[in-house]
Amino acid sequence: MKFNELDLIPELLKSVKGMGFEETTPIQEQTIPLALEGKDVIGQAQTGTGKTAAFGLPMLQKIDTSKHVVQGLVIAPTRELAIQTQEELFRLSKDKRVKVTCVYGGADIRRQIKQIKGGAQIVVGTPGRMLDHIRRKTLRLDKVETLVLDEADEMLNMGFIEDIESIIKETPKERQTLLFSATMPDAIKRIGVRFMQDPETVRIKTKTLSAATIDQFYTKARDNEKFDILTRLIDVQNPKSALIFGRTKKRVDELSKGLEMRGYQAEGIHGDLSQSKRMSVLKDFKKGKIDILVATDVAARGLDVTGLTHVYNYDIPQDPESYVHRIGRTGRAGEEGVAVTFVTPQEMGYLRTIEKLTKQSMTTLRPPTNDEALESQLQSAMEEIQKTIDKNGLDKYELAAEKLLSAYSAEDLAAALVKAMVKDPTDVPVKISPQRPLPNKDKRNRSRGKGRGKSGGNRNYKGKKRSNNDYKGKRQNNRRSKKAK
Repeated sequence: MKFNELDLIPELLKSVKGMGFEETTPIQEQTIPLALEGKDVIGQAQTGTGKTAAFGLPMLQKIDTSKHVVQGLVIAPTRELAIQTQEELFRLSKDKRVKVTCVYGGADIRRQIKQIKGGAQIVVGTPGRMLDHIRRKTLRLDKVETLVLDEADEMLNMGFIEDIESIIKETPKERQTLLFSATMPDAIKRIGVRFMQDPETVRIKTKTLSAATIDQFYTKARDNEKFDILTRLIDVQNPKSALIFGRTKKRVDELSKGLEMRGYQAEGIHGDLSQSKRMSVLKDFKKGKIDILVATDVAARGLDVTGLTHVYNYDIPQDPESYVHRIGRTGRAGEEGVAVTFVTPQEMGYLRTIEKLTKQSMTTLRPPTNDEALESQLQSAMEEIQKTIDKNGLDKYELAAEKLLSAYSAEDLAAALVKAMVKDPTDVPVKISPQRPLPNKDKRNRSRGKGRGKSGGNRNYKGKKRSNNDYKGKRQNNRRSKKAK
């Protein structure tokens, strides 16, 4: 369905067209008509499916721009998601000129108060900071006509349900409520019963909760083996951009530092970083200045990055819903994505629980050897050398080359050049503090976890059986920092 087939006002259609959108996504096609009719909607949809426009366009259509009061409220689990939602609502309302502001912790509250008092008509924010404004009486919700709960299951996981209920009680009972969640646990369903009026349920018809465009793999490894396997996988799979999940802040710090020590362009984010640092890291990641982002679940929630090719679950998540959110950041917009989960032998029960929820079996991934990883680097180095030669501009280096050729053979010089461009990760020892595996989920089924996979463990990241020689892959040389060279 095209946007111009929906009952949207010309100003919104103009903004949508200006953003380059013509056809609706499934969640937009099913949600927007219901929301325009004023109905409450419960939408089950993954991150990256177009939810913001699904709830944003109907909400923006209702806004009376002559009234400088808060008429729309969007509650999001994290500041990153809140900021991204505010930015998209701003773009969607460019031609209608709706005032949209964002409130979240870690930022100057005085500036937020000024923006709200300046006539904000839609407020997007996190539960804690919203409650802070409500208690300060700087945020009045008695004129709210549309309330949106985005990624409700994430807010449940983060312990925000009581805060959300407190916020909802500040809004009029006759409001319209739109709730979106990737999964539908009982606590989320209860919100629908308590705070919504005869809600319509929208479920995107799909056989699985995880995108079909994501190839899902797992590799069984002891905790002290994970890091070396991870770096070999990165060398062989050559992700354009990758997101690595660690269970704790300490784990994220050690992983990002270890990757940097081995020459990868990596940074970590978690809750202890200042807001300015977090935003700086995310900005560099989106611009491609950083190839690998290491994050905790909390820090990565709401992160929306286009072109993310790989997700590595260095630590398997404790709940399957978190797994769905993690891998949902790749394989978007029809692009292929790869998700690799590291599992200790004691954690196989958690893997089976995830497979049951997603209705997809993960395929066993055989870790590449050191030789296979080195071979990928050598291939990449030779390609980089070829590109440099093809570009020419080598005139000013010819004298130095002649002197070297008079002292050494061409073969020795070429070998030295390749060696300088290639770094064997095992030359740089990295120690990651041991972490206890998750408690054994089902001892009775422990033995059944061994040898899972469709055809054993000898598969590459595309799911096809490969010999050892088929682990060749390209590797961008800029992932290696000068320091590592």
